[in-house]
Amino acid sequence: MHVNSLAQRLFITATAVSAAILITVGLLLSTLYRGSLERSFDRRLNVYLKTIVADVALTSKGALPEPSALGEPLFEQPLSGWYWQIIRLGGDKVEVKTSRSVPEGGLPILSDANIVEGLGGFREGYVDGPEGQRLRLVERIVDLGEDGRYLVAVAGDAYEIDDDSEDFNDALFFALALLGIAFVLTVWFQVRFGLRPLTRISEALAAVRSGRAEKLEGKFPEEIAPLAREVNALLESNREIVDRARMHVGNLAHALKTPLSVLLNEAAGRNDPGADKVREQVSVMREQVQHHLERARLAARVAVVGTVSEVPPAVERLARTMSKIHHDRQLTIETRGIEDVKFHGESQDFEEMLGNLVDNACKWANSRVEIQVFAKHPANPADRAFFHVLIDDDGPGLSAEAREQVPSRGRKLDENKPGSGLGLSIVADLAMLYGGKLVLGNAPIGGLRAELVLPAA
Repeated sequence: MHVNSLAQRLFITATAVSAAILITVGLLLSTLYRGSLERSFDRRLNVYLKTIVADVALTSKGALPEPSALGEPLFEQPLSGWYWQIIRLGGDKVEVKTSRSVPEGGLPILSDANIVEGLGGFREGYVDGPEGQRLRLVERIVDLGEDGRYLVAVAGDAYEIDDDSEDFNDALFFALALLGIAFVLTVWFQVRFGLRPLTRISEALAAVRSGRAEKLEGKFPEEIAPLAREVNALLESNREIVDRARMHVGNLAHALKTPLSVLLNEAAGRNDPGADKVREQVSVMREQVQHHLERARLAARVAVVGTVSEVPPAVERLARTMSKIHHDRQLTIETRGIEDVKFHGESQDFEEMLGNLVDNACKWANSRVEIQVFAKHPANPADRAFFHVLIDDDGPGLSAEAREQVPSRGRKLDENKPGSGLGLSIVADLAMLYGGKLVLGNAPIGGLRAELVLPAA
């Protein structure tokens, strides 16, 4: 999954929601369990408290009881964490009775900590006990009328609550962590499996674009199937438009050819200035028609999706042909570094572009022409790949100003050389239609370098 991908968005969103739910559930369960521990602990303390209250109620007036029926040895051990305390309220002198486990100073009073009295007159809460112990304390005021009022308190070591709560939280964290990992793996699988049809349709489009297929093939889910149908319909419509364009170009060529021939024939039998002017303009018109019809034909071919051509065989074949054509000049046409690349377009177009450039190099070369083909992979895999064709000659070369004028339609720098001057213009136009370009520069061997940049399949 890459940055800014649909799969990453789904995965991060689902993972974040799952994490939020698990954290919320964990906090809720931890809180509920601790509350349950506190209620259970408070019930235990209340049992001791009620026993002490009963002893206070049965004690004769003026005396503080010595509870003996609690059944808990920890009340007898100093600083054990389990304590009870009875305070007689009112009167001139405060009387206090504590368990043997309570050190000097007694226990804190919850009413002094602003803890609100609950049902039945009980107060419950946490206090700091002797030696910094954290205690859970329950207290109640007992009013015996003429026998006086008493504050009865029982405290237990809160370590039992904290320890049980920590053990539960550890187990809960481990269980939720395992569940979270299971959720993440499940989400990852769902994203990969759910988006697999999009990967398939992307691969099918790549096959069409590279020429391995003519349309999207295979079964797609009902959510993706309409997209596949529309893409196939678009591809078919594109082919029909190209076929119609080719037909119209052919019809236009035939329609213009006859009137121009008639004009030229009519002017051929006359020698006056008007006839010369007609012949001149008919020649210009033919050249213009030829150029624009050729451009329309090329544009129609470029519009076809999915055509792929082999580059190395075409280069080797053209080099052999040019060697034979220019054998009388004893030119050396060398191909070197021909990488195995494929042109994303019609082989006829590639051969036409390469043929014009190599033929031009042979016309101007003194003795040597070099052809090199190599690919340049884009830094971003999503970008379009291109390959480069370098044609060097050891001729006179061109100045920077002349190189800017060469691709212009019909521009010839030397009228003594054969040709109409349309070759480089056609190459530049066709390369541009394919999304590439033609760059002219200085060759390392002394002449002109023509660099043709075209899309690779």
